[in-house]
Amino acid sequence: MFILTLPHSATLSMIHSRPYKSFKTPAFPAVVVVMARLFEVLAALLALVSTGLCEEKTFLQRAGTSFNNREYRSMLSVSNGEQFGGWTWPEMCPANFFAVGFSVRVEGNQYGIDDTALNGVRLICAEDESRTHLYTIESHTGYFGEWSHPQYCPSGVLTSFQLRVEPHQGLFGDDTAVNNIKFRCSSNPTLEAPGMQWGEYGFWSQDCTGGGICGIETKMEEYQYGLDDSTLNDVRFHCCDMSPQ
Repeated sequence: MFILTLPHSATLSMIHSRPYKSFKTPAFPAVVVVMARLFEVLAALLALVSTGLCEEKTFLQRAGTSFNNREYRSMLSVSNGEQFGGWTWPEMCPANFFAVGFSVRVEGNQYGIDDTALNGVRLICAEDESRTHLYTIESHTGYFGEWSHPQYCPSGVLTSFQLRVEPHQGLFGDDTAVNNIKFRCSSNPTLEAPGMQWGEYGFWSQDCTGGGICGIETKMEEYQYGLDDSTLNDVRFHCCDMSPQ
């Protein structure tokens, strides 16, 4: 057997001539971490794409006055609206669409500064229970406050309403007029907006039996330029018949 014997000095020379990195922690764990993070990113992207493909799309479009030639059966109104301002323009849902939900524009408590409370009502119209294509109508609205999150009937359509109104506060009082609104659905639930608390609720409007609310018209006091603003004073809704199935 042939044995190669190296001098002691040569052995030491070989040891000290090795690259210093051979004595460090191997580099492959860092590669593993990078690959793991890459797989996490890919998994998140796949989940996002999958959600987008499976989620039902809802299209929301402003109707405005585009469908004002729609025929309606009657107007739904209440008796406790206030006196300021005048009736503005109507806005209607498209044919075969009915109001299934709503949101309101409300200004919160101003704590001694001029309060306006409810500034507007926005109806959300749908053609069927799938509610995948929606239109909004609102007539004229005030300029103060923010729009609330929409509320919807669990099924069916809006058929009647009730107003909370603060009566006229006199010459030196702060008028807010309409403070809140409730709607009743054809499936029976009652929905109340997140409005303000001044005033009292009056009587319910007539019920749009066999149909649903399909239009809106508001009574608005225009901006008073530093004087007392009351904005929304009254509202009325159109009642339309449903086509036979």
